[in-house]
Amino acid sequence: MTSEHRGAAGPYTEYDNLPVLHATETGLPLLHPYAAVAVGRYVTPGGGRLTVRESGAHFQITLDHLGCPAQLTEEKNALFKRLGLAAEGHCLHAGCRHHAADSEAVLRSFQLRTGSIDLTAFVRAALAVELGDERPADLLLQGAEALVGPVRKESQRAEDEQASAG
Repeated sequence: MTSEHRGAAGPYTEYDNLPVLHATETGLPLLHPYAAVAVGRYVTPGGGRLTVRESGAHFQITLDHLGCPAQLTEEKNALFKRLGLAAEGHCLHAGCRHHAADSEAVLRSFQLRTGSIDLTAFVRAALAVELGDERPADLLLQGAEALVGPVRKESQRAEDEQASAG
């Protein structure tokens, strides 16, 4: 929250039995899991904050779990990484190269190429991961791999780059 509010403290407001909101967040819409998603800032059904920005040929999607330990398990980290790899696969196909966001931290950030995976489908998959459902993320990754072949993991990419340089 400090990144969005530059360290601003309180006042905080309870909101629909979700984690408390900063006073500047009380006007944010609650994102329904089946609603369309557009550029903007939302409160997720699990109480996280979702920000979608358009930046050139990509959407920048940031999901902030506000330190919730349930979102920082090894299983969730692996699911979010697969979701990031799905987005990266489409970027590889389009010729742009960036790494899948995988900070394994409270703030998850993804770059999604416009015109690749539908924004709403990607956000729904991220919300499903919050709830522990891996199917939507796996379906998006399978679609990316059908398009470009296996999407490499970061460790494989580093080994490949070292082998080609040496």
